Amino acid sequence: MQALGSYRGGLMLFLGLGTGLGSALISDGVVVPLELAHLSYKYGTYKDYAGLRGLKRVGLKKWRKHVADVAQRFSAALNPDDVVLGGGGAKHLTKLPKGCRLGDNTHALLGGIRLWENAERKKKKGT
Repeated sequence: MQALGSYRGGLMLFLGLGTGLGSALISDGVVVPLELAHLSYKYGTYKDYAGLRGLKRVGLKKWRKHVADVAQRFSAALNPDDVVLGGGGAKHLTKLPKGCRLGDNTHALLGGIRLWENAERKKKKGT
């Protein structure tokens, strides 16, 4: 919901820094859930380094570097117009990686409203 609430247009990549690493693409308002966290990265997976488990294991300074690296790698691969870093772990970022903006947990409410409005439009159209 936070991803949908953060959407401004174009192709947006959302990375949710939480217990693991949530990920989604949004294109023209359509949410495409991803499972990027489970891909191999260094000596584990992306969630092992960019999630809160990684923060506890490597410390804040190294964790921030991993988050920046992960954001850069996914941006290079997916070429989004916008990259949003959200989730509970985003509060630990003092400097955002290049090309990224900070999400906000309150955007989840807006995402829910957008989802509801879209469902209502489809209902009225009979689809």
